[in-house]
Amino acid sequence: MSTRARPVLVTGAHRSGTTWAGRVLAASATPVGYIWEPFNPRHRPGTFPIRFPHYFHYLCAENGAACAGPIADMLAFRYRPAAELASLRSARDAARMGRDWRRFARSRRRGATPLVKDPIALFSAPWLAETFQMRVLVMIRHPAAFAASIRRRGWRHRFAGFLEQPLLMRDVLEPYTDEIRAASDRAPDILDEAILLWNILYGTVARLQERQPTWVVARHEDVAREPVAQFRELYAQLGLGWSGAVERLVRETSDASNPAETVRSDAIRRNSAEQARSWRAQLSAAEVERIRAATAPLAGRYYGDGDW
Repeated sequence: MSTRARPVLVTGAHRSGTTWAGRVLAASATPVGYIWEPFNPRHRPGTFPIRFPHYFHYLCAENGAACAGPIADMLAFRYRPAAELASLRSARDAARMGRDWRRFARSRRRGATPLVKDPIALFSAPWLAETFQMRVLVMIRHPAAFAASIRRRGWRHRFAGFLEQPLLMRDVLEPYTDEIRAASDRAPDILDEAILLWNILYGTVARLQERQPTWVVARHEDVAREPVAQFRELYAQLGLGWSGAVERLVRETSDASNPAETVRSDAIRRNSAEQARSWRAQLSAAEVERIRAATAPLAGRYYGDGDW
């Protein structure tokens, strides 16, 4: 498989800028086909027919064989109309089917590079990278920004979903077993829940970085503050084609005239510089200190004193 044709995986924690990064990278001058979150239980079966039973489902050499064929078909933009037809429940579903089928067909005709945007695939990223020769971009976000965003959205996590995956617990999350069991037995305060989730997700990233030196890692804050320069560098690192149109998209989606926060969680037009520091107004000084203490020393790997 040529360098250009190798798929790209954009992952990291949810609320870490993966949607913005994925959409901007998909605008490459070299054809790229955007694929939305196949590991998300809410994805459409026409694009990928397997619906995983857990968020953050874990695939590895021991359990991934049954999924390899369907993932390969997805990366080749082979749409599954029969699977989608069986799932239709509304006119909106039917319209989405037509849209996705056309997008897959267009990407296949163009020989587009598949770009999978999926933070929920984080734990499976090593298997995906090895099995499909994926280039991987991992987005990092400041723990206080992540926690503030999770609380603002009211997004709770079901930690029992980790415990229900023995391979995941054995291979990846064993160091967090006691904390995960406690959070599963009794849901913590939403900030404490976000803290634990940040430590789990980025503790995993820190360990993966030691074994995956070719993976690209980017801090959301750096991209938000210098979007043109940072995206240009990401394009170079991932072997994608930069253009004037891409630069215009970067400027439009990060411009100061955009809102810092939006109602839609998937909106990509933000005042990116303001968004990067909006957590400071959303958290009290005591809450910031609580997050800082609970995420140290892992946070120190990615953020210095000046970032707090």
